[in-house]
Amino acid sequence: MYRFFPPYSDYRKLICHLKGCQGLRNKGSSPFTSIVSAAKVCGAASESPSVKSLRLLVADQDFSFKAGQWVDFFIPGVSVVGGFSICSSPRLLEQERVIELAVKYTNHPPALWVHNTCTLDCEVAVRVGGEFFFDPQPADASRNLVLIAGGVGINPLLSILRHAADLLREQANKRNGYEIGTIKLFYSAKNTSELLFKKNILDLVNEFPEKIACSLHVTKQTTQINAELKPYITEGRITEKEIRDHISKETLFYICGPPPMTDFFSKQLENNHVPKEQICFEKWW
Repeated sequence: MYRFFPPYSDYRKLICHLKGCQGLRNKGSSPFTSIVSAAKVCGAASESPSVKSLRLLVADQDFSFKAGQWVDFFIPGVSVVGGFSICSSPRLLEQERVIELAVKYTNHPPALWVHNTCTLDCEVAVRVGGEFFFDPQPADASRNLVLIAGGVGINPLLSILRHAADLLREQANKRNGYEIGTIKLFYSAKNTSELLFKKNILDLVNEFPEKIACSLHVTKQTTQINAELKPYITEGRITEKEIRDHISKETLFYICGPPPMTDFFSKQLENNHVPKEQICFEKWW
């Protein structure tokens, strides 16, 4: 679903317009927060042939998010509002006032702007939304996580994985806080060049070998897989059996990817008697 706003050329005017509207847009069950913040592009990189990542320095000190959420992305001069999942951890925002996004190339105007127009120091506005998140409190019961990602659907799940790693570090350093269980990431893409954030993921697996594991799947690989990746790669789709082997009453499942994939795994989990409150999914299209 696209949203349209007047194509303001000045981001300050855009923010004023949004703040004037948000009293109407944030009532009842709306997944939006009430904070619209200015942000400046402070970094950019190519993550794959089709995906570009952005680092945004967020101006409003009250701006916050939960691991797994997304932002409405308002661009001066572009009337269509983008919706991009945050792939960084809440801790990065707390420490550096930075969030990270990864945007796939499409003909959607905000994605075109990110890939073709955006440069360092460009100014935008952002607002957090979404009810897909992992935000345990210190007294909550310990849970295992199974994260199932397809393509650029890795973004919110990487945010959750990074947040889980921060919780593990906090537990190791302070011996208090939320005690998380094990985390298993299943991640599928067309080929290894489209597996985003491979190094980041493997770094976390190596940092926490007893807590974090990953299974990386490629469906249309045509080149040789390098030696570093090979132990983690399976050629072919993620299977129902792989997921079923992780079912337990202590496990939460987070799924994000193309709608057919999300529908398949959420239905299979329900068919295997996993309670709906233990299945969280988000579709992108």
